[in-house]
Parts: sequence; structure tokens; C-alpha cells
Amino acid sequence: MTVEEYIQAGKIASEVREIVRGKNWIGKSVYDICEEVENEIKKRGAGCAFPVNASINEVAAHYTAEPNDPITIKDTDLIKIDLGAQINGYIADTAVTVCYDAQFEGMVQAAEEALSNAMSMVKTGVKASDIGRTIETTIKRRGFKPIANLSGHSLDQYTIHAGKSIPNIWSIGGFSLSGNSAYACEPFVTTEQGGGFVRNGKIKNIFALNSRKKTKNEEADRLLDFIWDNFNMLPFALRWLVKDWEEKRARELLDVLVSKKAVQAYPILIEVNEQRVAQAEHTFIPNENGVTVTTQAQ
Repeated sequence: MTVEEYIQAGKIASEVREIVRGKNWIGKSVYDICEEVENEIKKRGAGCAFPVNASINEVAAHYTAEPNDPITIKDTDLIKIDLGAQINGYIADTAVTVCYDAQFEGMVQAAEEALSNAMSMVKTGVKASDIGRTIETTIKRRGFKPIANLSGHSLDQYTIHAGKSIPNIWSIGGFSLSGNSAYACEPFVTTEQGGGFVRNGKIKNIFALNSRKKTKNEEADRLLDFIWDNFNMLPFALRWLVKDWEEKRARELLDVLVSKKAVQAYPILIEVNEQRVAQAEHTFIPNENGVTVTTQAQ
């Protein structure tokens, strides 16, 4: 693991996140938001670790813009912008909730405070379940609910979800943080009326390679190679293909690859009671004396 590249990616991701936090997105389309944020990452010399997620209101995660997506941000919307930068596959994953409606400001602050409290207790050997307890306690103390079936995750080179979970609630068992690993911590918060869980929605517009096994469909196999060459095992969006494939054809070929299990499609995640959701996220590396939060604002 090269800590330098994690730190470099984190510096870029945090810079872009702070631009996102300070900007007025009202009236902008999610297509413009995703493209603009991805361009900010690229112009700083990093690659996108995944398509920017712009998940609105009760959609907790995994919505990225479709090509020419017409959805626009209203002044009543709560929008979670989750972005990732990568240098040679070493990832910084971070998120901010942008809110223009004062009645939901407390929920955004609960997510930020839960994240801050979690980061302040991190060092090598701390149990992931204890981080979950801190997140849950912080959120409930403010009168909100954590989302129990969403969690942070370990990171690896070209791998966003590297097998270990950092829960957002207290849970029995779990693992202890190791000093030579990178993790993302991402509290998700909903209202008292929320169910505190998410379900899969119908829309799937984020994809990732599962396998490089050929499908016997020549054009689909060409797309498979293109995905590997350009994105490796990292997630990608249909938007990223339409510069090289006509949109309708790209959709058809993706369907072929999904049906052959060469590519996985990720559904959007919706709060079960359709209550609004806020999110905050940092990437961090524990050490003996505490933590390096790679996505800390400079």
C-alpha cells in the first residue's frame, strides 16, 4: 500500500468536495453537476474512482446522471454528492450533503457530527463495531435515525468495497482496524419517521466489471475490453461510454454483459419510508497514535 497516493487522491477529493459544498446548485441539472464535479477531479490530475453520485431526497445513494439527464435541483431538495478520486487505483471516497431548506439542516449536521466523532476515536486496533456505536449514538442524540443497512467499507487498489464494513449502528462482532489499510466511513441519517433502512430502487445506472470472461458476442466483448482498459474494476456510468458508443447501442451491449454476469448493475438505494437522507463521508488510514484522514479539508 502506498500511503502517498492515498494522500494525494484525498487532497484532490477534499478540494473538490469543498467546492461542491460551497456552490449553489439550484436550477442545475444532475447531468451538469456530475460532469462538472468529475471534470474538477480530472483537471487536478486524478481519475474518477466512480461516477459522481447525485442522490436526491429519499434516494440515499447510487444515483448518477443518465446521458443528458433532465432532473434539476430545486430549493427544497437535499442532495448527497458522493465523489471519488483515484491515483493509480488508490482511492479517496468522500461525500457532502447540500441542503437549501433550513428544516433539514439539523439532519445534515447530524451526519457531519457523527463522522467527526467517528474520526476522533480511530486508531489501529479500534473495533469497527465501536465506531458504529459512536455513529448511532451521535445521530440518535440529535433526534434522527441512522440507516442500518448502509455502511462504510475497506478500500484497496482499484477496489472500492474491499470486503470489510464500517457499520453505522452498533453491531456484535466485526473486526479491528489495521494500520496498513484504508477505509471509508460514511454515516447516513434519516428522519424519526424513516424506517432506518434502504431498499433497492428500479433504476440502475452505475455498473462495474465482474469478470473478463468473453461472451461470444464480438461487439459486447469489445466493450468488455474497453471497460477493463479504461476503468479496470472500478464503477462506471453509461455517460462514460457514449463518447465511444452510440447511446442506444451502449445500453444494449451493457444489457448483454449484465445478462452474462460479466458486468454488475447497481440499483439506486431508497429509504424504505421514502424519508429524506443525509450523508457525510471521509477516507482514513488508522495508525498507532490516531488517524490520517486523507479527505480532511486543508
